Amino acid sequence: MHQHVLPPEYVSALARLGITGGGGRPFPTWDVKSTLELMDRHGIVTAITSLSEPGVYFSDRAFARDLARRCNEYAARLVQEYPARFGAFAVLPLPDIDAALRELEYALDTLKLDGVILLSSVEGTYPGDPAFDELFAELNRRRAVVFLHPTVPAINAGLKLNLPPFLFEFALDTTRAAANLLFSGTLERCPAIRFILAHAGGIVPYLAYRIPLYQETLPGALQGVMNYLQQFYYDTALSATPRVLRALQELVDASHILFGSDYPFAPETITAFSVQGIQNYDGFDEQARRAVERENALALFPRFNALKE
Repeated sequence: MHQHVLPPEYVSALARLGITGGGGRPFPTWDVKSTLELMDRHGIVTAITSLSEPGVYFSDRAFARDLARRCNEYAARLVQEYPARFGAFAVLPLPDIDAALRELEYALDTLKLDGVILLSSVEGTYPGDPAFDELFAELNRRRAVVFLHPTVPAINAGLKLNLPPFLFEFALDTTRAAANLLFSGTLERCPAIRFILAHAGGIVPYLAYRIPLYQETLPGALQGVMNYLQQFYYDTALSATPRVLRALQELVDASHILFGSDYPFAPETITAFSVQGIQNYDGFDEQARRAVERENALALFPRFNALKE
């Protein structure tokens, strides 16, 4: 559920803007052949790919529209060439809502992509903000799968920390986004959207019994905070350790946990660690392990059932 692509046209387009990395680290090398070889080495049959941070918007809406379209068409060609090996989440040119709605229609209806990826914030605006209401209404109508991936938050520029943002801020921004979706009422209004939170939800599992303290004072949690937190799906990217998995299991059962590797931003050693972390974790029985590794994803993306080995 959490594997990234770096289309050559994306890397070159950002290089022309002087951008050569994301989250405080350089872009890794990436190509299709090496990715398939890595997947084969670690028993990964299928990956739902996505574009990662920093996305496509850099204060130029026309640039974002064009780059989103090119990246989505690249992803569609990859899926067409390797239908059993790849799916894809579409990137949208937010904060331009009209353009995002047009790209959503094209990506899902014409390109037949599997869902969308949204960054945790765009220039300080978080999913759940009223500016995004029209987009979420359409995602709900389509019963879309939405992969929520962290980005460098706007506040990072003012932090006097000599630390790469991916180290801590990614987990924090995912948590901010999840909380805003909850307390804005977006989850209540859009119950058909299936949300996947990256990296085991940031620090959502740790805060799961703290967040409800504000349930009675903040709007949007009509069904109860825990109910909404348990509706999210959580991937295991950079999180397949007993400590994290046990915290996650205190919040959701195995049916809402999905395997993720974060390749290529996380190197192959981390992919191996992630695979082994799921396989060796004593909190999963065989049925739960298979659900996390494959069956939960097949329930979200049933088109792959026809391609099962």
